[in-house]
Amino acid sequence: MQVLDAERSAADQSRVAGALLARGLVEGDRVVLSLPGSADYVSAVLGATRVGIVPVPLDPRLTPHERDLIVGDVDPALVVEDVETLDALLAGPPAELAPWPRCRPMHFTSGTTGRPKGVWSGLLSQTDAEALVTEERVLWGFTADDLDLVVSPVYHSAPLRFAAGTLLAGGSIAVLSRFDAAAWADAVETLRPTTMFCVPAHLQRLFAHLDASGRRFDSSSVRLLAHAGAPCPEPVRRRTHEQFGLDVVWEFYGSTEGQITACPARTWHEHPGTVGPARAGRTVHVDDDGQLWCTVPLWGRFTYWRDPDKTAAAWRRLGDADAFTVGDLGRVEDGLVFLDSRRSDLIISGGVNVYPAEVEAALEDVAGLQEVAVFARPDDRWGQRVCAAYVGDVDEAALRSRAEERLAPPKRPKTYERVGALPRTATGKVRRGEL
Repeated sequence: MQVLDAERSAADQSRVAGALLARGLVEGDRVVLSLPGSADYVSAVLGATRVGIVPVPLDPRLTPHERDLIVGDVDPALVVEDVETLDALLAGPPAELAPWPRCRPMHFTSGTTGRPKGVWSGLLSQTDAEALVTEERVLWGFTADDLDLVVSPVYHSAPLRFAAGTLLAGGSIAVLSRFDAAAWADAVETLRPTTMFCVPAHLQRLFAHLDASGRRFDSSSVRLLAHAGAPCPEPVRRRTHEQFGLDVVWEFYGSTEGQITACPARTWHEHPGTVGPARAGRTVHVDDDGQLWCTVPLWGRFTYWRDPDKTAAAWRRLGDADAFTVGDLGRVEDGLVFLDSRRSDLIISGGVNVYPAEVEAALEDVAGLQEVAVFARPDDRWGQRVCAAYVGDVDEAALRSRAEERLAPPKRPKTYERVGALPRTATGKVRRGEL
């Protein structure tokens, strides 16, 4: 496993920037990255952002159907989809870098419409760019002494943010090529990392491995273990606190659109169920429908790429500040945020957001299918399992084949059930909870 320090990464970033500029790319151009994560991947992201070129990280498991929609939307100046192209960027002529990334990577997220949408921060002023990096550094304490072990796919926003923040603080990173509980435990004991981000499903699999193997696990090098991306079952949370320590474990709540809270383990023990207070420079409000809205500083603003209607629906003015919502329901008590319900249309499977509308849209034109509804059931390994109920004279194999053709593995229903009719409300909405 490659360990990359800040000095080497800075040189690589400079060459990536130089290679992009030599190809004629200019500030504001997009570069799609559609390949497995690595330490070099993080350098490529930083090299692009530090000359104002926008990385668009994609899950390399996306099918052509999924990927082509996004690529057509962002109109990229370059698509990097193999290691050879990445290596060529790393061999470019050195270029001068801005001291701070000029933009955030543009990650894509779906929603109730089923069509992925890009979360775009715009190009940042030098002041806002510095503030964005400083906020993360102050919150998580990134220093030159840190080694961040990237456990989750680095093309996701949170692991990429932790890795980039560590390098910008002068620290080092190491990236698991793919998740494996035994390999994770080995890396912790061999490399002695100081920081890690993971999702609850990773913790579940780690503890299952430790129990099955009877292995003693030395995690004493870790000063920060942050988890997010899905609700954490209480037994897993408590064991995580026990294994790593109350002063080590943090949980945070946010989304691709923006970060909202951060909660140290001790705060959770004192107030079970909380996801913590709002992060610095933010406030969380609850509207009359119980929906959470978060005000953000200038560098926390975003728009949905080329979608002004969705952007307008996500933002409102609260006092002297702008606030956004992703539709989650909750409450605020004594300055602490509690989640009552994540978005009703959202399935979180292994930390990956899966939107029923996107899955349904991929299946709806299978011959013989009259209607389909996608929903979640609890799953001991993944947290939630994607399921589908369908009406019509159609073979299940045809549905599975279409899902494999059009959907990345986490989005494919694991269970299909033929029903006579879908349960609906009086206004025609599917009752997913009943399914």
